[in-house]
Formats: sequence, C-alpha cells, structure tokens
Amino acid sequence: MAADAYLPQGMELDRSERIHYGTQVRLSQTALKGREKCVTVGVQLKSRGKQESFTCAQSLDELAALAETAGMQLVGTVMQALDAPIASTYIGSGKVSEILSVLQGTGAKTVIFDDELSPAQQRNLERCFGGEAKGIKVIDRTALILDIFAQHAMTREGKLQVELAIYNYRLPRLTRMWKHLERQSGAGGVGLRGPGETQLEVDRRLIEKKLTYLKRQIDAIKTHRTRQRSARKRLGVPLVAIVGYTNAGKSSIFNALSSAHVMAEDMLFATLDTKTSIAELPGSLRLQPNILLTDTVGFISKLPTNLVAAFRSTLEEVAEADVLVHVIDASNPCRELQRKTVDRILAEILDGEQKPQVLVYNKADLLSVEDQRVVRAQFVKKQGDTQQVLVSAKTHSGLEDCFFALEQALRDLMMPVDFLIPFDQGQLVTEVHERGIVEKMEHRSAGTFLECSVPADLAFRLKAYRLDYVEGEDEDEDAPGAHDVGDVVEDERYWKQLAKKRPVL
Repeated sequence: MAADAYLPQGMELDRSERIHYGTQVRLSQTALKGREKCVTVGVQLKSRGKQESFTCAQSLDELAALAETAGMQLVGTVMQALDAPIASTYIGSGKVSEILSVLQGTGAKTVIFDDELSPAQQRNLERCFGGEAKGIKVIDRTALILDIFAQHAMTREGKLQVELAIYNYRLPRLTRMWKHLERQSGAGGVGLRGPGETQLEVDRRLIEKKLTYLKRQIDAIKTHRTRQRSARKRLGVPLVAIVGYTNAGKSSIFNALSSAHVMAEDMLFATLDTKTSIAELPGSLRLQPNILLTDTVGFISKLPTNLVAAFRSTLEEVAEADVLVHVIDASNPCRELQRKTVDRILAEILDGEQKPQVLVYNKADLLSVEDQRVVRAQFVKKQGDTQQVLVSAKTHSGLEDCFFALEQALRDLMMPVDFLIPFDQGQLVTEVHERGIVEKMEHRSAGTFLECSVPADLAFRLKAYRLDYVEGEDEDEDAPGAHDVGDVVEDERYWKQLAKKRPVL
C-alpha cells in the first residue's frame, strides 16, 4: 500500500507547503531531505467521546505540528478506535501490523504515539516493529514534548527544569534502555544474572543522585525568584502574567504591550523562559504609570505532569500575578477547546484559586470580516465580568481595547476607601494619587480628605487614616490580627483577598 494512504486527509507527500494545526510551515524538498521520518499513531477512546476534549484527528494534527517543530518529517498517520487501551501494546495486533507495513513502505524508523506509553508497552511495540536490529524506536507524546523543550531551553533555569523532567521520565524506563543486558540479567542462567542487574541499579542510583542535584539547583533559583517578587511587591506595581495555549501569540502580545523585543516565532513552544518587562498603560483610567508584564511558557493538551512539576518555580509567576492575560488564537478552529485546556491547567497551578482574566483573542488579521463577527458574537456567551477583546499583535489593531480591558481588570481589584490624612503626611497623599483613583479631595481642619479607590496593600498600610476603619474590627474571627500571628504578610494577604472579592481562607 502506498505511504500516501496513511497520511491525514488532504495531505500529500510531495507538497512543499504543508499546513498543520493552523500553523503554516513552508518546507522545500531540499529541506525535507535528511529529516528524520516518523509515523504518528492515535487512539480514539470511546470513553472520551462524551467529554469536551480534542478528537483523535485534532490531537493528531497537533502531534504532527509537534513533530514538525522537533525537526521531523511526517510520512504516515494511523488511527484506531478502542473501548480501552490494550495492556501489552496499547493498540490492537492488526494496527501493529499496519504500522509495520507503513514503516517498511516509507523507510521511517520512528513511531510517535499520541498518548503516554508505559515502559512495558514501549518495549513490546519496539520488539514488534523490529527493535534495535532495524533501528526502530517508539516514543510517545511526552518524550516528543520533552525533546522540543530540550531544543528550545536557553537560560540556565530553563535547561535545569527540562533536565529534571527528562530524568523523571527516564527513570522508570531504565530497563528498556538496558535491554542489551537482559540476557545477563537472568536469561543466561547461573553466573550471568549479576552484571546486568548491577548496572541497572548503578544507573538508577546515578539518576536519583542527579535528580537530587537538579532539585537543589532549582530550589536555589526559586529562592532567588522569591526575592525578586518580594522586591517587586514592595514597589506596589501590579503584576500581569500572559498565559495561553502554545503558539497563540503570547510573545507577540507581550512585545506589543510592553514595546519589548523578545523572540516571537510561528512555532510551538518558542518561549520556555519567563520574561518580565515594564509596560505603561495609556488611557483615561490611568491607575498608575506602569505595570509589570510577564511572558510565560505556553500550555498544550496532554501536558506531561513531569513538565508541570519541573516548571513549578517558573509557573509561580502565574500564581503571584494580580491579573492574567489569557491569549487565544482566534484563527484556530479549536480555540474554545484550547481555552478550556488552559483553564484546566491554570486551575491545577492555582489550586483552584480564581484570578481576574482578560481574554485576548489574537490573530484577528487572519480572520475574514465574517469570522471576526462570529468570534465577537461568542463574547456575550461568556459568564461573569471577564474582559474580552479581539486584537492583532501583528497589525496592532484592537490594542487600545486590550489596554482598556486590562486597566478595567486592575481597577476592579481596588478597594473603595475614605482617608483623612494629616497635613504633615503629604507624601501619603501623593502616593494615593499615584497608585489609586481619587474621586474627591477636600482640605479639612484635621487633614486632607480623600474619597478614592486604592490597591489592597495600600489600604491596609494606611488603615490608621481610614474613616471607615473601626478600631477593634480586626477581632473578627477571619480578620487580620484575630489569630495572634502578628505576621504582616498574612494581614496583607487578607486585604488582597478581600479586594479581589475572594473568600479569605
């Protein structure tokens, strides 16, 4: 059977222009030569049919884009519908034979499964396809993503986190990596069991030692990041984190909002390292001169748990943010599924905490006028007060709406308060003007009266001058000071939670 028969519908082997998952990648025939050929395999589990998730075909399109990003050439795709994965080989024996035919017909040596395989399934599949003797390797989606991360990590922190995730992934697969010693580990009889088994144990200890070292290094960087965040908090500048699905255009939005010049490429996982820059918010609200804008790593469906754990210190930037700018690729037909995927991952990172979001539908320049109308029509279907805008980071259309929505989200976090500040504390009046919104100001006999809205930390710090603050109200069970902790950090947390209209836990 021709190799073309196993390609996704509409894709041909001799095309020089290929489109995967909404991303256009132009590859000349010269460029394709020398690339590692691969075959992708997906399983549509019937148990997923009733869930709001990507179909097998959609997920395989994304897997093709991942393979392209890793520098591979897709030559075939195989799908199967199952009630449940086969324990030994994940797919049925008929599909194993079919994949073997594709490998033989195309000359491919790599098979990529769209779901994570167990070490035993990986070993069994490689054996079925010819194994090491024929140069065949079987990897899964997790291994492919880890490989991409290893290629794109640039900073020391990024490299450490990727290395940690890779070693965590490889540790349970050591037996497969030492299969050339299997004969010595028992199959050869007395006298041949020890060496292979000992080598396996040595490697396991070496990896565990390496894991300990990596965790210590990452913890040291985490401590440094914590100090940086503490310094930023003392400045009282709001922190806004840009989040979203991979290749949604987060770095482009980051550049457009902050006038920065970070790398922004039309590829999956172009950004792995967080970057923070100062951005100025124009407009009539004008809460304060600047905000801190942070670009973060993109998310993806079936995100490996090892990666989430390894990048925990980096993702803490998201947890510490005051507002999240959730960037969505408006040109992608799976945009709503991508949005829900990001929301699920955020819920895991934030332990269920709800943060204010601004939904930024990017790449409006790729939409027709009618498609733009359809996207905007979906805005009204959202629940709550979430700000939603349609923009193009490329042409800068809609950026004014984005700035306004961001300022409005920050304004909603402020606490309405009334201050009476003594005349000898004029610097505090200046700070309220700089960091808050002053609706009314009067000079009274006892000092300067201010009717305003200010950030929660400033409202707490100036509580002695608040007219609505009653001495002793902290004796409430949930109020600051009621627990005899005497910890300013916990008190500030109380006021911030109160300002954000969240329950105080």
